[in-house]
Amino acid sequence: MNYGFFGKVLWIDLSTETFREENIPEIIYRSYIGGYGLGCELLYKNMPADTSSFDEDSILGFFPGLLTGTAAPLTGRYMVVGKSPLTNTWGDANAGGTFGPAIKRCGYDGLLIKGISNSPKIIVLKDTKPQILDGNKYWGKDVVNTEKLIKEEFGPGIHTASIGTAGEKLSKISGIANDNGRIAARSGLGAIMGSKNLKCLILNGKKKVPIYDKSKFMDLVKRYNKNAIPKDPGLTMKYVLYQLPNMAKILRKLKIGMSGPATIIRSVYRHLGTIAGNTIAAENGDTPIKNWNGIGMYDFPFEKSIKLSSTNIINYKIRDYGCYSCPIQCGALLKVPELDIEEIHQPEYETCAAFGPFLLNDDLLSILKINDLCNRAAIDTISTGATIGFAIECFEKGILTKKDTGGLELNWGNAESIISLTKKIINREGIGDLLADGSKSASEKIGLGSEKYAITSLGSEIPMHNPRAIESLAFSYAYDPTPGRHTTASIDFFDIGNMNTFIKQLKFPFGWKRSSKRKQRAQKKVTSIHQVISCLGLCMFSSQFGRYPLIELINSLTGWNSDISELETAGIRIQTLRQAFNIREGIKIHKNELNGRVIGNPPDTKGPNKGVTIEYKNFYKLYCQEMGWNSENGYPSKKTLQKLDMNYVMDDLYEDI
Repeated sequence: MNYGFFGKVLWIDLSTETFREENIPEIIYRSYIGGYGLGCELLYKNMPADTSSFDEDSILGFFPGLLTGTAAPLTGRYMVVGKSPLTNTWGDANAGGTFGPAIKRCGYDGLLIKGISNSPKIIVLKDTKPQILDGNKYWGKDVVNTEKLIKEEFGPGIHTASIGTAGEKLSKISGIANDNGRIAARSGLGAIMGSKNLKCLILNGKKKVPIYDKSKFMDLVKRYNKNAIPKDPGLTMKYVLYQLPNMAKILRKLKIGMSGPATIIRSVYRHLGTIAGNTIAAENGDTPIKNWNGIGMYDFPFEKSIKLSSTNIINYKIRDYGCYSCPIQCGALLKVPELDIEEIHQPEYETCAAFGPFLLNDDLLSILKINDLCNRAAIDTISTGATIGFAIECFEKGILTKKDTGGLELNWGNAESIISLTKKIINREGIGDLLADGSKSASEKIGLGSEKYAITSLGSEIPMHNPRAIESLAFSYAYDPTPGRHTTASIDFFDIGNMNTFIKQLKFPFGWKRSSKRKQRAQKKVTSIHQVISCLGLCMFSSQFGRYPLIELINSLTGWNSDISELETAGIRIQTLRQAFNIREGIKIHKNELNGRVIGNPPDTKGPNKGVTIEYKNFYKLYCQEMGWNSENGYPSKKTLQKLDMNYVMDDLYEDI
């Protein structure tokens, strides 16, 4: 009997409308941990090289974490995986809520979809036989109304993952949404779902994850939650928390960011969520300003950023919201009477930054409106906001005119035009059709020097965190197998929390901040543990919340005797396979370069990042050496592949084998 997993995945072929269960040996789970590590292994082996993202053979996978669906704290996440139509690299997108556990309750460790239907379909997995049903009546509906209609038909207990208008129209910056607008947003994977004519997955299972030592497992859960659930901070502490945005100038002068003791961080996330950083990050140089060409304290000063503060946003809160099994509950649901919005998810920091400081827009209501539009359309707010920033700068430079924009005045801070352009992108109307595949695609069509204003990494818009404030983000933006992402392995970003206390058995090189060689070794460790976290279904913020019994939970769940060495090796194996996927697809990621604005070339002459230019290319070469990859081209060496039991990859990378 398997413990901790079901030992099988479900293959769904939309071309033939058939289902096939595949049994997965336990050794594969131990080698790739499960979750999206299992997805990497299955996609690599089953999807032919050079397959276009929209081809019939293209595979779209949904993978809950190994711990997802159990009571393990902070493990409600799942991954969507596939070949990104935006970058043509390995693509994955992470989301929380309740959909990941719902996959487990159907008795599967993953769902893999291939083929193309000749008309809109929905897939229904209940306790009865899986079905592929007509989806025409849902096509054209936003994800909120889709979920509402489906619950009316199939019952309130179901869980859905669907595409909105953006995915239906094959926007390469579209995502896949569950729980009324929680989006697996990046990599453009919603467009793959749209290309298959698949509107929605509908799940309603009742199976339970088998646990090897339930008593020990639940004891670990209870002990963690006892310390992790934020206690009522009292009136004084609440006052301090809500005054955080007003302290932005002081924090900038003292060079204090969003880090601190785990107890404080848990309280900040519990009461404010990620928007706690809205004003602070704009002031301290973390938030990119004016399409990466501005400086917060001058171009979007405190008097503007305070309007977008967490304090102002939570005034609209009607109740807390959190992912399955999360003791922190960092989300919230809002009601916005001024916009006649009865209920929306609280926007995240990235959304507020992308449509706020990045566009010099201090109109909070416009950002709440855009958040609702993007959630309903299931479109990536990072890429959408960044693409609008590109369009505004092109308009400013005369590359785009009112004739191109359909009469829109694309000026910095013009909230009305920003809302209108967002709608056009979602619906592929007018200039929105040009912009719906992201700024790189648009610049290639526009020409006229516009490419210098498309701030992407291989086509993926750079997120709302500045490498000049968090140095190693430049390395991960440029060279992670999913480029242009802040939710990848980055040593400095990981260190926002006290990473030395996160997992008892995980040790980092002493003095890594003072030594280049030690920092690369630390980066390798973060690379490995980041893959482990993702494969388990853990929230990436978990490293900031104090000691986590990760190994103990894995072993009491599965009956394994895993140690930190085995997990680190599995993490390196997964990252190496993601790297090999890109090489097999012809991606020369080692030649990738970031726009000079991102790294400070030339450097700012004033402000928090004055004089800072980030070196990231040599860091990557030295990191490759640590990983056992060729430092010149990023190829995993034959010795490394053999050591990781990945001989099956050699034929793809080395013709002489």
